[in-house]
Amino acid sequence: MTKLKLGAIADEKPVKVMLELPAGLHRDLVTYAEVLSRESGQQVDHPVRLIVPMLQRFIATDRGFARSRKTSGAS
Repeated sequence: MTKLKLGAIADEKPVKVMLELPAGLHRDLVTYAEVLSRESGQQVDHPVRLIVPMLQRFIATDRGFARSRKTSGAS
């Protein structure tokens, strides 16, 4: 079983986001959504829903960002 960094997606009120993704990144999101669906047992309807949790996870685990945030006093 694969250990993904992203867990189940919280069922929150959807937020509309408009952006362009490179085709390769979109394919990767689709594949990631398929793997996540198998691993978590929760169907990911739209791979775009992965973007926010991925960004949240990235920011939460970025040590350089955490240090910078701490020294600048930003919350």
